[in-house]
Amino acid sequence: MGRKINRFSLWVRRQSHIAVVLVGVAVVLLLFFNEETSVTRSRQYDLEIATLNRQINIARDSAEYYRRAREALMTDAEDLEVVARENYNMQRPSEDVYILVR
Repeated sequence: MGRKINRFSLWVRRQSHIAVVLVGVAVVLLLFFNEETSVTRSRQYDLEIATLNRQINIARDSAEYYRRAREALMTDAEDLEVVARENYNMQRPSEDVYILVR
């Protein structure tokens, strides 16, 4: 009986790399297919980040446009008059305004 145990012990020591490989494969599978750390969830997060970055860039562009428009209105009286006439249908006391609807 002791001889069989010694043989088995020797076989296990020789084949110990198999256990290490199996443990490594189990860890890798756990990392890739676990609900919290899955590859598909990472891809979803990457797509969401890209979408949000695009929205941030659009918001920055529009903020810059409105910042420039506000600065132009504050510094130039002619621009202010154009905006008041076109957008708010304002007029001078001696003028008539005609609004055309398409």
